[in-house]
Amino acid sequence: MTSRATIIGGGAAGFFLAIRLKSLCPDARVVILERTPNVLAKVRVSGGGRCNCTNTFEGIGDLAAVYPRGHRLMRRLFHSFSPADAFEWFERHGARLSVMPDCCVFPDSQNSETIINCLVGQARKLGVEVVVGQKQIDLSSLLAQGPVAVCTGGGQRREMFDWLGLPDDDIVRPVPSLFTFTIKDKALNALMGTVADSATLSIAGTTYRASGPLLLTHWGVSGPATLKLSSHAARHLAEAGYSAGLIVNWTSMSEEEARGAIADLGKRNAQKVLTNAHPEPLSSRLWEYLATRALPDANRRRWAELGRKDINRLVAILTADEYHIDGRAPFKDEFVTAGGVALSAVASKTLESKSRPGLFFAGEVLDIDGVTGGFNFQAAWTTAWVAAEGMSAKLTGH
Repeated sequence: MTSRATIIGGGAAGFFLAIRLKSLCPDARVVILERTPNVLAKVRVSGGGRCNCTNTFEGIGDLAAVYPRGHRLMRRLFHSFSPADAFEWFERHGARLSVMPDCCVFPDSQNSETIINCLVGQARKLGVEVVVGQKQIDLSSLLAQGPVAVCTGGGQRREMFDWLGLPDDDIVRPVPSLFTFTIKDKALNALMGTVADSATLSIAGTTYRASGPLLLTHWGVSGPATLKLSSHAARHLAEAGYSAGLIVNWTSMSEEEARGAIADLGKRNAQKVLTNAHPEPLSSRLWEYLATRALPDANRRRWAELGRKDINRLVAILTADEYHIDGRAPFKDEFVTAGGVALSAVASKTLESKSRPGLFFAGEVLDIDGVTGGFNFQAAWTTAWVAAEGMSAKLTGH
């Protein structure tokens, strides 16, 4: 009798797991069950349709910086399938990749269809069966036929995991991660489209902080710095009802550095109006906003007229500008959740459930999530690879 393995979820982790498992067990029947009519839908829209499929991880000394949850497990699993392994795998299977200056990795084509075609093509070549529109799942029946992997992605509510039949302690309550902040400030919102290239954001009264480009929008703030901060502070912000103080350091300079930059700018532009000479990291539009926020008459005063208190106000605005987060923006094109199947509930070497033998997990359904930059896809490839090897052992008895 031909052995069978079932993968529930036709996303990135599900397809990668099925491909790896079928290559290990070519005689097994490997079936992907997808609830929706289309497979790999999240891959298609990721990165604005470009698909940031992994990252080189260059310069990342501590995985906790990019995996707020799951970094210890990911460090261990990378010994089985690393970011370099993922890069090599896709290139070897026909998906040429390019490394961007920020270490993000995209297909050469800058089109997610390259990754989709690679995965679908390999699955078809190996004989993986794909069934779409499969809304009803009898997990116990499937487990009776062979090992099952759940690759359904994150759930927005705790009850979305009930069908797994796991003990309550095996599930970590899911909360949103990787979202932008709503800030109800008309003057700030009027700057939509403006970017501060090297900002540092922090949640007031906490140690949560993140640096990177900051994009001002008509609803508040977005960009890499915001997304990183939302990821690290995901659970804290959820418990606070998405209402919190936001501290913005617009240039990531220390107070001393900012004071020196302001003093130097004043010396070189003593007779210019304050708003007509701006620090190099900031655009003239953003500087005018910040200067008048610190000194309402900034567009009428010359640099030479500034006193010590005026300088202090400018330094404070540059390094510790304060706003209030009034919720998270409702845009979820790349919705990621923190939470899911607890890592303590699975075997670290195989990702098999400790309470339901034969049940494996891969991808975002696990309580692993990363910041933006290809880290979540890498978690999908790595956990899928490891789970496939565990399932292979079940099928072969080795």
